[in-house]
Amino acid sequence: MSIAQQSIRAPRFGPALGDSRDADRRRSPQPPGAASRAVELLSALEGGSISLSLPGRPSRLLGQGDEVAEWRIHDDAVFARILGAGDIAFGETFVDGLWDSDDPAALIGLLARNRARLRRVIYGRPMALVWHWLRHRLRANSRRGAKRNIAAHYDLGNAFYASWLDRTMTYSSALFERPSESLADAQMRKYRRILHRLQPSPGQTILEIGCGWGGFAELAATEFGCRVRGLTLSREQLDYARRRARCAGVADLVQFDLCDYRAARGRFDHIVSVEMFEAVGERYWPAWFSQLGRLLEPGGKALVQSITIADALFPAYRRGTDFIQRYIFPGGMLPSASAFRRAADQAGFAVADDFAFGPHYATTLARWRQAFADHPEAHEQRGFDVRFQRMWHFYLAYCEAGFRTGDLDVHQFELRRAT
Repeated sequence: MSIAQQSIRAPRFGPALGDSRDADRRRSPQPPGAASRAVELLSALEGGSISLSLPGRPSRLLGQGDEVAEWRIHDDAVFARILGAGDIAFGETFVDGLWDSDDPAALIGLLARNRARLRRVIYGRPMALVWHWLRHRLRANSRRGAKRNIAAHYDLGNAFYASWLDRTMTYSSALFERPSESLADAQMRKYRRILHRLQPSPGQTILEIGCGWGGFAELAATEFGCRVRGLTLSREQLDYARRRARCAGVADLVQFDLCDYRAARGRFDHIVSVEMFEAVGERYWPAWFSQLGRLLEPGGKALVQSITIADALFPAYRRGTDFIQRYIFPGGMLPSASAFRRAADQAGFAVADDFAFGPHYATTLARWRQAFADHPEAHEQRGFDVRFQRMWHFYLAYCEAGFRTGDLDVHQFELRRAT
């Protein structure tokens, strides 16, 4: 559905887009020829076409290919900003209401598949990105920083997430048996695959690093009879997960704590972490794996589900910053599959099994994006204005496109101590 373009007020929650420098930039004269240069670049697209609509001009079909993505430009300033700050400005201008598309994921995907031709557009000018790069580096996941970064994203309120996640309250990739399967059933299949790989015996202990809203812990306790300790840095998640365990009658088997993984103590038969590794930060990867080694009983298994970025894109990604890091997941850092394996190997772990299912994440994100767009009035009533909603709509579309193009993947890495 179409989202209104005007801004109502500054977002109450989450990072607000733009500061005084952004406002000055939007008011400044745009370099001549930016739109013409963009049209020239888009005309060389392969594998699809863009139906480009410019203010006061008829739409044009640019590129080559039967797949057509729509891009409606409301202000020519879009092009100069994108040429300056790449994908960050691409997202910012969407949030500012300067462009729209009926399917932004398709548009982003087409542009990503033409990365070689659009390198300047995607990565921007280094000097124009210095401010974003510095902001990202200042959000390192130290103990204090990690708590602040997690709160910025996950403490938006349980009602907010409940309005567009499925009934399992699972905020990670589902695993579908068929495209028409319900999201809730596909999420439970993902959890059961993890447990079947671990093969825990009743009464064995599992540490879950990054427990979310408690869905995995509930299943591990009710169906497998495991004792689970879940760690989170989100007070909202903590409260929800504890209530969930009580309602499910497994409070005697499941314990949730507001605890940084670095502060965890004890030994566990198995360790599970579902899409928390992306919030660790490359600087802290060695400490994270070392802690796994200290917490895991000899002979135990760890299963880590992590989003990854393509190996070919990882060098440039790790040197810069993108829209997701800037506005959605402060301090976030994706590994590549190879980088994850190297970090695990250096800590004395072997990857016993590597299950990749990226296309399933694209489907998951498409379901979330539709559910999120279906409730604009409810979001607004909770204090999330149109700019905030546009920011999240772009975020979900951006991620969906990444998984559809293969730039992103998601893996379940099964780890055992190397012999």
